[in-house]
Amino acid sequence: MAESVLHFDVLVVGAGPAGLAAARAAASHGVRVGIVDAQPRAGGQVWRHDVAHGVPGIARRALDVLDQREIEWLAQTQVTLAQPGWLLADGPSGARQLHYRHLVLATGARELLLPFPGWTLPGVTGAGGAQALAKQGWPLDGKRVVVAGSGPLLLASAATLRRHGAQVLGIHEQAARGALTRFALQLPRWPAKAVQAAVLQLQLAGVGYHAGSVVVAAHGDARLREVEIEGPRGRHTIACDQLAVGYGLVPNTELAQLLGCQLVKNGAHPQVAVDAQLRTSVPNIFAAGEALGIGGRDSALIEGALAGHMAADAPKAAAALQGQRQRARAFAQQLQHTFALAGRVHTLAQNTTLVCRCEDVPLGALRDFTDSRDAKLTSRCGMGACQGRICGTALAELGLGHAESSTDGGRRPPLFPVRLAALADSFTDDSQGIHP
Repeated sequence: MAESVLHFDVLVVGAGPAGLAAARAAASHGVRVGIVDAQPRAGGQVWRHDVAHGVPGIARRALDVLDQREIEWLAQTQVTLAQPGWLLADGPSGARQLHYRHLVLATGARELLLPFPGWTLPGVTGAGGAQALAKQGWPLDGKRVVVAGSGPLLLASAATLRRHGAQVLGIHEQAARGALTRFALQLPRWPAKAVQAAVLQLQLAGVGYHAGSVVVAAHGDARLREVEIEGPRGRHTIACDQLAVGYGLVPNTELAQLLGCQLVKNGAHPQVAVDAQLRTSVPNIFAAGEALGIGGRDSALIEGALAGHMAADAPKAAAALQGQRQRARAFAQQLQHTFALAGRVHTLAQNTTLVCRCEDVPLGALRDFTDSRDAKLTSRCGMGACQGRICGTALAELGLGHAESSTDGGRRPPLFPVRLAALADSFTDDSQGIHP
């Protein structure tokens, strides 16, 4: 029978690039490391296993860390509750307490989906969601796909879809042509990024890339039939089988918030606040990667390693990475500036457009609320399976995010729906965060 209580010197939550780098760095100092992730395979979204093509070489090298003796890999394990010094996680071996001396939050990001007429039709997915489906074997051979939204994820998604047999009809980027041109002129400052961009251009040869172009509506009966596009030359429709539309990424900060870590706003969305050594406001808790603001794979790898060294009490090794981190974050800031969402993207949804897909709540039912608790009790918005991660994020981006009620106390456990049996079995005599 599996142990119900595990103790680690360093516990890493998240097995994407940042988490894997943190685990490798911490283990290099001889400490016991645990790494936990809800997915069955490590790699996060960026290195999700592709059933047809596997994972890239850089991912294979990063994943090798899981074979190290000092590291225990807990797959398909969802963190649900947090207590001082330990987390409750539920997985294939049942509920477990994961105690730690130091904790690294590498919780990554999720896709920003914004409502527009027809976005709930079958055949409409996020750009990152479409990429994930393709890698998991979703049949795409010959399907006509339109990719739209904003940011570099559109290019990566389109390349993946094309590699899996889709006919990519075009990529529609909401950012203006001038902003994209200025960004391209800056790319030589980051040679590796310039090479990545060139590779994607080769993979997408023949696919039109349309700047200042937005999907304003999707049409169909039982499923998607066509999309309506608004571009510099006016509106037109494109017949298609699938629409992959996403407006970038937002940090996953829920666990950090539950642990009491300070958050800061970056635009409409919060991110975890850290100092130069990636320490959060809570002692012994570090954070890295997209939870600190969207920075991409390279930034996640550097910050993960930095946080891992710090968590293993090796500040000199961490200090050696500061220059690399600054360069990576400079690129992230350039991305944020280039792909800032235009105002028209925020006005696509109509009063009848569903915002909360879990509970079928339209935008018009939410306009008069200023308090999140009242909005939930009256409309059930945010009370479905995603617990507001989609609709709440969209409302914040649209400028309609509701203030937390004074009686609500902010984010409360559990983080995700959890089995009652897991809760009942979780509290033992070893529940005080005591680390041997």
